[in-house]
Amino acid sequence: MIALHFQSAQTLADLVRRGEIGCLALLDHFIDRTERLNPQIGAIVVQDFERARERARQLDRQKDKSAPLFGVPMTVKESFDVAGLPSTRGHPEAAQHRACVSGLAIRRLEDAGVTIFGKTNVPVDLADWQSYNPLYGTTANPWNTAHTPGGSSGGSAAALAAGLTGLELGTDIGGSVRVPAHYCGVFGHKPTWGICPNFGDPATSRTAMNDIAALGPLARSAGDLRAVLDALAHPDPADTAMRPVLPAPAFSGLRDLRVAVWSNQPNQAIEHETVSAIEALADRLEQAGARVGRDARPAFDVDDAYRLFLTLLNAAWSGSASDAVVAREIATAQQLDPADRSADAVMLRGAGMSHRTWLGLNERRHVVRRAWNGFFRDWDVLLCPVFATSAMPHRQDGQTWERRIVVEGTEIAYNDQLFWPGLIGGFHLPATVAPIGRTRAGLPIGVQIAGPTHGDRATIAMAELLEQAGYGFVPPSGWDRLAGAVGQTV
Repeated sequence: MIALHFQSAQTLADLVRRGEIGCLALLDHFIDRTERLNPQIGAIVVQDFERARERARQLDRQKDKSAPLFGVPMTVKESFDVAGLPSTRGHPEAAQHRACVSGLAIRRLEDAGVTIFGKTNVPVDLADWQSYNPLYGTTANPWNTAHTPGGSSGGSAAALAAGLTGLELGTDIGGSVRVPAHYCGVFGHKPTWGICPNFGDPATSRTAMNDIAALGPLARSAGDLRAVLDALAHPDPADTAMRPVLPAPAFSGLRDLRVAVWSNQPNQAIEHETVSAIEALADRLEQAGARVGRDARPAFDVDDAYRLFLTLLNAAWSGSASDAVVAREIATAQQLDPADRSADAVMLRGAGMSHRTWLGLNERRHVVRRAWNGFFRDWDVLLCPVFATSAMPHRQDGQTWERRIVVEGTEIAYNDQLFWPGLIGGFHLPATVAPIGRTRAGLPIGVQIAGPTHGDRATIAMAELLEQAGYGFVPPSGWDRLAGAVGQTV
């Protein structure tokens, strides 16, 4: 039997609706686990227990329990504005700030019935696949605490995998939902850009949507991703003309599925175990009757598209960077070797670009987007890697652009792992991550399920089919034990 704290959010809501557990009792179950087990991994860094208990009591008194996520205890990424709580992005100087209003996404989730009881850890400025900062410290991966849970939604994925929360909300611009989901063996969804608006406290949040960046759920089941998408994918109240149409998937099962598989790419380092897991999944899908295309590729130059993403990514980041940071990037770019084609070099060369230059890049992006959507006329979804590696050991040495890693004997720049996240996210496509196995060292492996613009329901439906076929969340060992003590169960 699956323990209560490892159940899906929808199952938890059903238990509450059937009267098998109260909202307060369910919340206290997760608070109890957080108090006892969170110190091992440092995932939940802001606690709001008493206010959450008051909301849970109110929900218990409420007659109408029809909200889709009624009574589900939930945490959210630290960068989201929740009224009364800090939104520091890991900066100690912001520790005393308190958001005056909750972000739109937070309010919509509360309307769907959740009880938010805390916030989860991030890297400084959400700019690393390690989740550590000088204010809250380091978050560890529940599968192996010597490894990172990923970033920037690392605390989100770690809390879910350890059974400390019922549901999570993260953000993603360069894999920040997808990589932690892959690293921690949970489900995650990066929506089509623009369909899930969010704005909150003007002191901490942008009013305009940041290019490429999207907010999306992490969960222990694919169905929970769909429930959160249903709650969030509605127009911005200030722009009601923008009403996203998210069509139902064209397939109902594996036999009528058309799936393209892109398991590796020349000149892009990737762990063999990830490639093998995706190819084994393709074999199983083919045996189940799906049409599988292993050589299908979109009609654009892949290397050029990757460099285009990197340049646009740096432009998107620059909107919140100081003048001093941009000036430093420009000066650094002028010192680069012209032959340097690393991700960091490509990004630096785009620093301080003119608006006219950006418009030209955006035109090229839309050419690639059209090619992607042409590709998806022939294929329902694409399966590809999430990232070059499984969960890395903790790295806190210097800046990300100063680090090097070794992948299958090849040394690469740390940020050269942006290829697989950028190939999809840089062109505003949706992507769902589902767990499909583990490495020989016992670390999770996820697959990235990409689809066409507004094809979010198809990518999530594919993850649900995989879950039904046995590729679901599996709890890491030891997290049913009290503070790791052998023989003491929660």
